[in-house]
Amino acid sequence: MDKQNSKLRWVIFVSVLFTYLLMSSQRTAPGLITDQLMIDFSVTASTIGLVTSIQFFVYTGLQIPLGILADRYGPNFFLIIGAMLTGVGTIIYSLGTDEFVLFFARILTGIGDATIWVNMVLILSLWFNEKEFTRLIGFAGMTGSLGFLLATVPFSVLIVLLDWRGAFLSAGVLLCLCSIFLYIVLVKKTKQSVFLKNKRKHEKTTALLRRILSSRQAWALFFCHFGIVGGYIGFIGSWAVPYMMDVYGMTRLDASQIIMVSLIGALIGAPLIGWISSYLETIKRPYIVFHVTVLLCWSVFLLFKEHPPIYLLVILFFVIGFGFGSNSLTFAVVRQSFPISESGIVTGFANTGGFLSAVLLPSIFGYLLDHFQSSPGIISHGYYYGFLTPVIFSMFGLIGVIFIKEKYHYTERNTK
Repeated sequence: MDKQNSKLRWVIFVSVLFTYLLMSSQRTAPGLITDQLMIDFSVTASTIGLVTSIQFFVYTGLQIPLGILADRYGPNFFLIIGAMLTGVGTIIYSLGTDEFVLFFARILTGIGDATIWVNMVLILSLWFNEKEFTRLIGFAGMTGSLGFLLATVPFSVLIVLLDWRGAFLSAGVLLCLCSIFLYIVLVKKTKQSVFLKNKRKHEKTTALLRRILSSRQAWALFFCHFGIVGGYIGFIGSWAVPYMMDVYGMTRLDASQIIMVSLIGALIGAPLIGWISSYLETIKRPYIVFHVTVLLCWSVFLLFKEHPPIYLLVILFFVIGFGFGSNSLTFAVVRQSFPISESGIVTGFANTGGFLSAVLLPSIFGYLLDHFQSSPGIISHGYYYGFLTPVIFSMFGLIGVIFIKEKYHYTERNTK
């Protein structure tokens, strides 16, 4: 089958992106019910932070191994099984009876979620030519932001209508159906094996890892992604809604509307920042600008002692979301700097940086809330100290992007 001229590729494109939409929504959806979980399961903020972090911890730990496996055996199997595991994990989460069940559910969800980005990138590279791929990868980045947007007001409304258990159960069932549909379009319709083993001779895994881990460019990408991704996803997915409810006295729906403003910023930022970078014919300079902007925005929360005026709060969330949209530039640098034959593992390594910070932030933030609460059960004054976390993370990101070495004039990479 001539994949890059087949009409089926658009069916695959839509089905893969729809699955990504649902999976990315389940990264941050639990943040809508943080306070409810604390009441229902009689647990502390630190415990909820750990429950939130465990998914990102698993996701982070699997990025490099899955990058290696996807390069060698193709993306079909990992994407299909990943969607199913995310669905099953979400269903178990909706049926949880104690915090241990929640931990197990989020571990399953994390395993499934870990498959999506690297394998989606590889699937698009197989089914679309280079020109189409460059354009469509921007839409893929937008889809992740749309997933986060789905986990604001729309999912809040679903929680109101069905209770939080019914809402997560519905999402889990839909993800399982997506897994079945992916099997049909990626395997049955194409008459291909679930595993697409690459016959190219591979460098030994240990040697490849050693070379990547000794690369200054790879570490610069790791840290710039660490700073721009984790502060945003980790905060939005855990403490953003409780913060606005505790400090501003908002309802859950009002708080999720402000989160939606932030996600709209990310949705606009992803393609626009990519266009700016392309127009200026540089990746590093705009990336530095947006890293600095995000750092300054997080610092404003400290300047106003955790309580900026509402109008400024809305602006800050929008700008932070817009800056988060620049994270796709990380993978533009990967494509520019490394051979295509290594794109899976380097993409996984850079992505590890982003989600390592998403692992750390909810737990650190929750610990600071517990430690600096003004009185037992009242955590609002701890948010000031909590905001130190994304500020410090953003500093690491700025250092990383400064150390990126950009190739302004480059030729086609060796793809042997």
